[in-house]
Amino acid sequence: MRLFGTNGIREVVGEKLTGPFVARVAAAAADLFPPGPPIAVGWDGRTSSAPFARIASATFALGGHRVLELGLLPTPAIQYNVVQTGAQFGMILTASHNPPEFNGIKCIAADGLEVPRSVEEEIEGRVERGVTPSVPFDRVGTVMGDGLGAARYVDAILHRVDAERVQKRRLTVVLDCGNGASIPTSPSLLRRLGCRVISLNAHLDGTFPGHLSEPTETNLRDLARAVPTFGADLGIAHDGDADRAVFVDAKGQFLPGERTLTLMARDAVRRHRGGIVVTPVSSSQSVEDAVHPIGGEVIYTKIGSPTVTREMKRRDAIFGGEENGGLVFPELQLARDGAMTAAALLALLAREETGLAEAVADLPTYALRKDKVACPAPLLDQVFSEITPALTEGAERVVTLDGLKVYRDGGWVLVRRSGTEPLIRIFSEARDPAVAQRLSERTIGLVQAAIGRSAPR
Repeated sequence: MRLFGTNGIREVVGEKLTGPFVARVAAAAADLFPPGPPIAVGWDGRTSSAPFARIASATFALGGHRVLELGLLPTPAIQYNVVQTGAQFGMILTASHNPPEFNGIKCIAADGLEVPRSVEEEIEGRVERGVTPSVPFDRVGTVMGDGLGAARYVDAILHRVDAERVQKRRLTVVLDCGNGASIPTSPSLLRRLGCRVISLNAHLDGTFPGHLSEPTETNLRDLARAVPTFGADLGIAHDGDADRAVFVDAKGQFLPGERTLTLMARDAVRRHRGGIVVTPVSSSQSVEDAVHPIGGEVIYTKIGSPTVTREMKRRDAIFGGEENGGLVFPELQLARDGAMTAAALLALLAREETGLAEAVADLPTYALRKDKVACPAPLLDQVFSEITPALTEGAERVVTLDGLKVYRDGGWVLVRRSGTEPLIRIFSEARDPAVAQRLSERTIGLVQAAIGRSAPR
C-alpha cells in the first residue's frame, strides 16, 4: 500500500480522504510512537483541515498520547514548533498548493524535517493491517492547545535577519495571503520589519475565492496590478500553507521562482564564501551558473522538499530549495519556508540598497517552462514507459535521478509523474525561449498521444 507521494498524502476530500481514513493514518502513527513526549497537530485553512485535525488529535489521545494542538499555522511554523515544543512527532493537515477540493497529511519528525520514507512505510504498513491502538480509560492521553506557535516562529525569523536594517528601508509591500495559512504570521512579520503592508486575500477561506492556491503568474494578476497602483516596492504571495513565497517587482513584473532561487543561492554563497547548495533536477541551470564562479557547489536531488532537506542535512548545505518558490534557510530550520524567504529577500534588498528588479538584473537568464498534462493515475506508469524511447533517441545526455531528464538542442526537458496529483509534469529549459517551447510542445504531444493509446476503449 502506497499512501505517501512526493510530499505527504494528498487526496480529494470525501472520496479517499475521509474521517475514517484520517483516523486510520493517525492510529498507525499512534502505534508507531510510544507514549511519552507530546505529538503536535496543526492545520491549514482548508474547509476540512480543522475537522480532520480534531479526528487525528482524538485518535492520538485514545492511543495514550499527549497531544499538543498548534492550531492553524503555516506548515513551516508548525515544523519549527515541533522542535521547540519537544514533540516526538507532528501531523499537519494540509494540501499545500493543491486545488480546494484536496486535503492531505504531512508527517513531521522530531527534528522538524518531514519523516523519511522508512517511517512512511511503517505507517502505510500499519494502515494496511488495520492497526487501531487503544488504551484503558485511565491511560487515555490529553489534548491541549498551544497559542504561542505564531509568536515563536515570527520571533525566530526576526532573529535570523538584519531586522534593524530592513526597518530603516521602510519598504511598502503588497502581501497576498491567498486566503491561507500565512494570515496569522506574515502580515505581523512584515510590519515588525518596518514595512507598510497592503494586504490582499487576507481573510481565511478554504475555498480560495481570491485565486487558486498555487502562486503562479496567472493566479497573481491582482497582485501584479496592485503593486504599481499603490506605488509599492514589491509584492509577496504565499501558497495555501505558506511554505513558498513568490515575488512581483515594483513595476508589477512577476519574478519566476527559479529567479528567486538563483538570487538567494548566490547571496548565500557570497555570505558564506562558498558552500553547498541543494536543489532538485527540475531547477534552472542558472543556479549553477550563478554560484560556481564564486565558490559554490550544486548538488541535485529528486523533486520534493523531503529529499532536498534531508540531503541538505547530510551535506551540511548552506542553502537549498526548489524552483517553485520553496526555499530552505538552514540558519532557521531545514524546511521550505515562505515567511523566512520573504524576510531574507527583504534583508538582501536592504543590505544592497537596491530594488528587486535591479537585484536580479545580472542573473544568468534562461527560459524555464513548466507544463502539465492530466493523466489518469492508473495510466501514469504505462504512459511514462511508452514515451521513454522517443524522448531519449538522439539525446546528448540522459539523467534518470527523478523521472527522465533529456538534454538536446541546447536545452533540456524533464518528464516525471506527479507525486501529488494525477498529472505528468514537464519542465523544459533553454537560453532561447523558442527552443524551450519546442522541447515542451514535442514532449506534450508525445504524452497526449500515449494517453490516447493507453486509455480504455
